Amino acid sequence: MEFKDNEAIYLQIAAYVCDNILLEKWPPEQKIPSVRDLAVELEVNPNTVMRSYEFLQNQEVVYNKRGLGLFVSPDGYETVKKLRKENFLQQNLPELFKNMYMLDISAAEIQDRYEKFKAENYGLTPNKKEDEDK
Repeated sequence: MEFKDNEAIYLQIAAYVCDNILLEKWPPEQKIPSVRDLAVELEVNPNTVMRSYEFLQNQEVVYNKRGLGLFVSPDGYETVKKLRKENFLQQNLPELFKNMYMLDISAAEIQDRYEKFKAENYGLTPNKKEDEDK
């Protein structure tokens, strides 16, 4: 994992865990890697991973089963999605709109590029995700 300098490492690790949950690599009620295992995998101090896990427990994304480890909360996927969506709408979207306005980029152009991105990165055709949700 490549860490960015402009954000605390523990938050980047928490985002990595959330990415795995949103991508359904770690479904609800699944055990997540131990502090030690994730620290080795990401080449960071175990205390940093512990801080990430504590942060995620406070957000109710993961929970501890005493003696067994940490697991994705039953509603972990929905919790992560809700938190990320709110953050995006409050933080990122205004900046995106500003850039679209200043660079004269239409919503249609953004939509076209978004569909291409989904196809290239997730193998989703324009309506595949919508069909899966039905």
